[in-house]
Amino acid sequence: RTLLADRVGQAIARAHRRSGKLAVLFLDLDRFKNVNDSLGHAIGDLLLTAVAARLTACLRDEDTAARLGGDEFIISLPDVADPAEAASVAGRILAELAKPFKIGQHQLHADGSIGIALYPADGDTAETLMRNADTAMYHAKESGRANYQFFSTQMTERVSRRLATESDLRRALERGEFILNYQPLVNLATARIEGAEALLRWPQSGQRVMGPAEFVPIAEDTGLIIPLGEWV
Repeated sequence: RTLLADRVGQAIARAHRRSGKLAVLFLDLDRFKNVNDSLGHAIGDLLLTAVAARLTACLRDEDTAARLGGDEFIISLPDVADPAEAASVAGRILAELAKPFKIGQHQLHADGSIGIALYPADGDTAETLMRNADTAMYHAKESGRANYQFFSTQMTERVSRRLATESDLRRALERGEFILNYQPLVNLATARIEGAEALLRWPQSGQRVMGPAEFVPIAEDTGLIIPLGEWV
């Protein structure tokens, strides 16, 4: 991680002198946790090693790939001519990861989601570029996984709203702010009510009521869905 930050910093300095561009790619494997949970960490480690080999095979000698931890990798692409070149590398990486991996007796898949940040448009420090590439990667996951997305300022605003919603969600659980609406289930043949659906709602200020489609995905990602489900 330290070597990566140093190399990205050097690439930024070189790009600044030459009025050039630099791309930083943030790769996160999709559903890698399932491999560790079902087959064990030893198999997971072998899969990560195989992923790293395919990843570096897609890069030039002057590029740098680093594993940050878990199933997260960052790639530095110095001296890219334009965003299309970064997109081409990202597409090549995704195509390689889409091919099955033979690990021992297992045939595994390790699709990935990639976020791309460009210097100087998306930041002028290694930390900023990596953070913005990380933000773009989450947008790629939300866009269906196994794809790449370029960073935009709108993504930052969206992440800020998501963090605010997560914080409000925690407080709402503590304060018991949720309500349940019960929708009757009617048998059309007999016109009799035979049951009801419990519909979760979250009242907001200004008489607005937030539906589950807005906050349940965040609850699932953060683990808050468990206490929320217990409350229901």
